[in-house]
Amino acid sequence: QVQLVESGGGLVQAGGSLRLSCAASGNIFSINAMGWYRQAPGKLRELVAHITNGSSTNYADSVKGRFTISRDNPKNTVYLQMNSLKPEDTDVYYCNAESVSDNDFRVDLYWGQGTQVTVSS
Repeated sequence: QVQLVESGGGLVQAGGSLRLSCAASGNIFSINAMGWYRQAPGKLRELVAHITNGSSTNYADSVKGRFTISRDNPKNTVYLQMNSLKPEDTDVYYCNAESVSDNDFRVDLYWGQGTQVTVSS
């Protein structure tokens, strides 16, 4: 099993910044891709940013130029630096990780519990 623990959400004014962190722990041999998603009530979860184990990245068009995803492989941690925040960025943010088990090398996708980001106008 793998656990993902997110931190860094909160309330910020429009134009401000937040940095989200997501640390993975458990039966980890290696982690392939990691990502950040967000979801508003009644809506589908949508991709915000994605990073491979080779550090290739891709972003939703709505956050390009404002958000930066990065990872620290030895710490099994992914970050999301969010700048120039807008009220429409208000959502619950979830991280995920495609993890290879150190028991049987099975690959599974895991999700964090979510962290609320609220941007006031």
